[in-house]
Amino acid sequence: MLELYQFELSQYSEKVRLILDYKGLEYRKVEVTPGVGQIEVYQLSGQSQVPILKDGSTVIADSTKIAKYLDEKYPDRPIIPTDPKERGLCLMMEEWADESIGTKSRVVLFQGISQDQSFRSALLPSSTPDFLKNLVEAVPSDLLRTLGSGLGASPDAVKSAEDAIKQDLEALCLILQDRPYLTGNQPTLADLAVAGLSILLKFPAGPYLDIPEKLRGKGVTGIADNPLYEPFFTWRDRLYAEFRQPLPYNATIPIVTGEKPTSIEIE
Repeated sequence: MLELYQFELSQYSEKVRLILDYKGLEYRKVEVTPGVGQIEVYQLSGQSQVPILKDGSTVIADSTKIAKYLDEKYPDRPIIPTDPKERGLCLMMEEWADESIGTKSRVVLFQGISQDQSFRSALLPSSTPDFLKNLVEAVPSDLLRTLGSGLGASPDAVKSAEDAIKQDLEALCLILQDRPYLTGNQPTLADLAVAGLSILLKFPAGPYLDIPEKLRGKGVTGIADNPLYEPFFTWRDRLYAEFRQPLPYNATIPIVTGEKPTSIEIE
């Protein structure tokens, strides 16, 4: 069986999960704790980023490389067009989504975490002890914003990312006005990438992610609840309803070894 080494709230992991579901491929999720992953990940791939896909003796890191591998190895329900112009548009839009929605939505999410204490603790893994959740909730918002400035999430950076994301969503709404999918009449890697990478802006309403039920359908204030972007999220949720398998479709297991934990970067 295919194994996906992942982080549940990583948009790049979600991008791969959506591709796997679209292709109807059975797989098992292997959860890597952010910041405290195990040496097994390094032994598998020689690097520290997730998602990582293991297919027998083949190991692939990076969500785009995984997508291309899956389309070549499992050609049913292709996601990358063969027509040169359509292929070029698909790959260009997928790369844009990775660099724009994928990176900026994490910065925008930080603003939501800073403002809402309960939202902050709800994002913690379900196995987190209550005392630790209470401790996270108790961190003053001002202190969290100060810490964020040192991590690339200063108020100016958040504002810039938010403005860019809003422009991206406006553009996507315009593109989707007269077509069912971003590059034509069939879903492609571009659609699956954009949909999967958008989860931190607004979580899907259905039972697709292993998150508290109260977070489903919720997201960043001013974006998730903005009627201007409702056409995009309606399209995204339709795509999920058509292609994403609801929980508990995949078994999730943690990495457990006797090795000393090391740092894992989330791609």
